[in-house]
Order: sequence, then structure tokens, then C-alpha cells
Amino acid sequence: MMSSRLLRKPALALAAAGLVASGCTASGGAAEPLSGAPSPSGTAGLEPYYAQKLSWRACGVPDFECATLRAPLDYAKPDAGDVKLAVSRVRATGPGKRLGSLLVNPGGPGGSAVGYLQGYAGIGYPAPVRARYDMVAVDPRGVARSEPVVCLTGPQMDTYTRVDATPDDARESAALAASFRTFASGCEQRAGKVLSHVSTVEAARDMDILRAVLGDERLTYVGASYGTFLGATYAELFPKRTGRLVLDGAMDPSLPAESLNRDQTAGFETAFRAFAADCVKTADCPLGTTSPQAAAVRMRAFFGELDRKPVPTDEGRELSESLATTGVIAAMYDEAAWPQLREALTRAMGGEGSGLLALADSYYEREPDGTYSNLMYANAAVNCLDLPPAFAGPGEAEKAVPSFEKASPVFGRGLAWSALNCTYWPTPATGRPHRITAEGAPPLLVVGTTRDPATPYKWARSLAAQLSSGVLLTYDGDGHTAYGRGSDCIDTAINTYLLEGTPPTEGKRCS
Repeated sequence: MMSSRLLRKPALALAAAGLVASGCTASGGAAEPLSGAPSPSGTAGLEPYYAQKLSWRACGVPDFECATLRAPLDYAKPDAGDVKLAVSRVRATGPGKRLGSLLVNPGGPGGSAVGYLQGYAGIGYPAPVRARYDMVAVDPRGVARSEPVVCLTGPQMDTYTRVDATPDDARESAALAASFRTFASGCEQRAGKVLSHVSTVEAARDMDILRAVLGDERLTYVGASYGTFLGATYAELFPKRTGRLVLDGAMDPSLPAESLNRDQTAGFETAFRAFAADCVKTADCPLGTTSPQAAAVRMRAFFGELDRKPVPTDEGRELSESLATTGVIAAMYDEAAWPQLREALTRAMGGEGSGLLALADSYYEREPDGTYSNLMYANAAVNCLDLPPAFAGPGEAEKAVPSFEKASPVFGRGLAWSALNCTYWPTPATGRPHRITAEGAPPLLVVGTTRDPATPYKWARSLAAQLSSGVLLTYDGDGHTAYGRGSDCIDTAINTYLLEGTPPTEGKRCS
């Protein structure tokens, strides 16, 4: 089943440009603001971390260097041990004066920032930006190369992803709850000490250590999807150390988990209706050629057919309703995937589900050999620390189904039940929903896409309004996030902000 509250920019998975995390309170409190020096004052016990020197080495990708950053496992007890964080960079190419380091994060939580940098951002960001900045990434604690959270084996994860997420009776709802318990138990057994220390607040504090070690007085940052919450959290903790922050595909830290999940459900419905409107214009649309509304009815009916009888694939695995739903949702992140989705739906409705299965596998980062990245494990670990669970148990999830189905007739039932995933988590949440104002920070650029499936546009409006210096830039279009996805208007506005420090006029819209 699709894990609830996954927000990410799936450039690596789908050749495109994650769920939601919420605000937390800082363990040990925010550090004192800087006074012109790149190392902090008033951070008792953290001096060795801020004074460390990175040992850069070649890391197998031309032009990129790698290093290991040490951070305290527990900021409240900085002498209690370290976590080791993977860092990578590619140097500014010139010409022009170097502006410092530009840290990037693709979201998730659980997306590998190092993989994103080496596979896309470090070579694909606009040339004028790469010319003036060292492009840098750090995998957050618990993610990818940074002491990754591990929960299940490959075969166990295969079982988990196909569990029925639209239970029809008490037996099926009990089986779904049991799958979440098994997942949580696996994380508790395999993740060790790091499981209770992968919150967004801790990751933001790690970024401040990296900023200081790199020699930058202020943090310059582009965060996509969940990365916007990470960036906003940094600005909340360290407003005087905050520089030019681009928060693209923004989330709203003031909302509780149930509201975030329901809003995202509505976002996927909006994206699906855009896909359906495009699909019905083609003669080969597998959902019919009459109307988007009729296409939505056919989509929901097909999910129901798969619930009763999965279809085979050439992978030797069956395409279940849960996997098919995940495959469709995966294609909602980028309109460039719509032709692939049409073909996959045509094949699946004809009795062969390999196309939708491939989309689902890309979403879960499942390799051909049956292994998985730690994306989904880290995603749950971070989310379940950052916010109290959406529901206390299956009964509450069932009561919420009608409101989720109102938000999305196509996806609502499954996404309501999937929001049960943090209910059985072994470590209590350390964060709570709250508004982030980041008083004292310079202008912060918030970017929202009007038909974004994973981070609904109203979240960008809300975050920009919360931030004392927030500036909203709107992309009137489809897909998840806006920077680097084909709009010269968006890219020019963001490039100007990063290179000159000048944000666009408030209310600027691009298409």
C-alpha cells in the first residue's frame, strides 16, 4: 500500500522534476544568532561538531567529492554519541564570483539528497546557478547513506506493499492494522538507536553544522516538497543564519496529520482530474472518451475489480488494487508520465499489469532484484516523530473515510486507511503542528503549483502567509514542484533570487 504522507520530488524515480512532515519543537532549544562568524556562540557542548574539518575524497562520480559529517545523536545530550552523515558537493564552475554553497534537498522525507545532487541537481540546475555556487547535499540522518533506518526485508516489503488498503470488513481492517504493526516492529528491531532521533528539527540542526563547516555565514538552500518543511524549520531555528531559501512545493506546518492527509488526498484528485481531462481527448484513452467525470468513475471501478481479482504481470507478481493505486499516484507527480500511465492502464485493463507495477516499483524504489531503498522506512520514521498520528485506531480511520472520499472519490478510501501508518509507531512523536514565522529571516521564496498533487497549492499560500518574510511565487500548471520543470518564468525568478538576492514581486504568477 502507498505509505501515507509521502512528499517528494521524484526526479530520480520517474525522470520528473513526498508524505508530509510537520513542525516540531527543538530538542535543547535554538542556538544563538551569529554575529558575522560562521561558527556559533551559545551552543554548549556542540563546539567540536562546529569546529570539525571535512575530509573530501573522490566518490566515483566525475567532478563530485564526498565526505562524512559528524553530528550529535541527541542534541540534548551532545556527549552521548554521534551520527555520521554523508555529504557530497560539486564545485562552482565559474565564471563569476563564487557566492558560497547551495544546499539542496529533494524531499521525502527519505529521499537521498546526495543521490539527487549527483543524479540531477549538480548537473541539471541552471548553469548560471552552478557557476556561482558549490552545489552541496547531505543525506539527512536515517536516510540513504546516513545511518539508514531499515525495517523489512525485500520479501516482507513486497507483502507490505500489496496489503489491501481498502478493507471491506473487520477481518480485512484487522489485517491492515497488523501490517502496520509488523512494519513498526521491524523498524524498532532493525533501526536501533537512530530511530528516535531522525526528526526534522534534528535534521535542520545538522544542516547548521554543515553550513558552519563549509564556511558559510548564512545558509543558501533549495528544498523541494518535504524539503520545504526542512528549510522552513531551519529558518525557524536559525533566522539570523538564514540566507536565500527557495521552498518549492511547500507544505503547511500548522496542520495536524489528519488534515494534511486529507488535503493531499484532494491534491491527488485534482491531479487525476487534470490527467483524465487530457486522456479523454485521445482516441485510445482506456478510461473512455466522454468526460473526466466518467473517467474517474471508470478508474474507481477498475480499482474495485483489482480488489476482487488481481491481474498477473510478467514479473511473476500480481498487480493488486494497492499496487495499482500506487502506480497511478506515482504518475500524478509529473504530467510527462501521463502517456506512460495511459499505456499501463490499457495493458492492465486487458489483463496484464506490468506497466502499473513498474510505476509502483519506481515509487517505492524497488530494485529488479527485489531489494528496496530505505525511502519508505525513513519516510515513516521521520513522519511519525514529526506529528502525532492521524488516527488512534482503525475505528477512527473508518469514521474518516467519508470525508476522504469527498476529497477524492478515486483515492479517498485507500488514503484514509493508509493514514493509520503512524498509529502503532514504537517511539512517541516529538513534534506538534504549529505556525512557522521565522521572525528576523530575510525574504524567503515560497513556490506553489496550482495543480500540484502532493503539496496542494493552498499549502504554499499558507506557508508564505505564516512566514514573516515569505514571498509567494505561483506556477499555474500541473505536476509536483515548479523549478527546473520547463517554465522560463519560474526559473528566471528563482535564479534571480539565488544570484542577486532579489525575490519576485509578491503575487507573481507564471505558466
